[in-house]
Amino acid sequence: MSAARRQWAHGLLWISPWIIGTLVFLLIPVGLSAYYALTDYSLIEKPVYIGLDNFREVASDALFWKAIKNTTVYTLGCVVFGSIVSVLIAVLLEQRLRGSGLVRAIVFLPTLIPIVSASIGWLWLYNGQYGLFNTLLRTIGLPTRDWLDDATLAMPSLIVMGLWVVGSAVVICTAALREVPVSLYEAADLDGMGPLTRFRHITLPMISPAILFNAIMAVIWGLQVFAVPIVMTPKDGPGNATLVYSVYVFRNAFEYGRMGYASALAWIQFLLAIAITGLAIWAARRFVHYRGS
Repeated sequence: MSAARRQWAHGLLWISPWIIGTLVFLLIPVGLSAYYALTDYSLIEKPVYIGLDNFREVASDALFWKAIKNTTVYTLGCVVFGSIVSVLIAVLLEQRLRGSGLVRAIVFLPTLIPIVSASIGWLWLYNGQYGLFNTLLRTIGLPTRDWLDDATLAMPSLIVMGLWVVGSAVVICTAALREVPVSLYEAADLDGMGPLTRFRHITLPMISPAILFNAIMAVIWGLQVFAVPIVMTPKDGPGNATLVYSVYVFRNAFEYGRMGYASALAWIQFLLAIAITGLAIWAARRFVHYRGS
């Protein structure tokens, strides 16, 4: 064996765990999912090929459209409010106030907590009888709320919980703020710009790539959210108010015994994520400022 082939063999040997892992845990499941999406498969009996019938059924599936609506509301809420909160916190922390380092650590700390543990903690905060939020409402003489048992409050409650992990976005926005040239702020001061005008015309355009990145990540995370709604509202809330797409895929696959239909739903979810991400990148060309462009 030549030296070049020995090097290739040694290289393949070293990366073989990753190759095997990618093949076994990614490529094969993706291929099987594509096949099952074209079959009637109950996990017990052999899959029966039915072509595109699973995809045709989606159009008349009321729960599918309910899940699409709920997921859209959840994703938009997390993207909009998450972007606003992360930018504001990052700007405040960059004012070099006393204790800002400690506050930054506190803001980032929730991202280190497992999502299931955090969901259980928030479940107790929303508890109708003993929860902290209702206790505070009683203290100031306001009526209590059934946060997760009210069809109008259940989804907003999950969106608020989603802001719990805004720390990662804050770190990215902070890094972007520190890359803004000081000369731009100096020129703004010479022109007599106020703080709000300077924030609007200098800070926001210069950190817009970071905001776009955070928004895209929030969209992807929101479209596939699973642990939060299934832990906090295991029965999908009143009137399926918190039935999101990933939970509906899970229920079809492992509760209703419709793995073929669930695979079709998963592929629709995948294609929607790609389409929305591509649309966001295309639309952002008008609003995102890149240096040198």
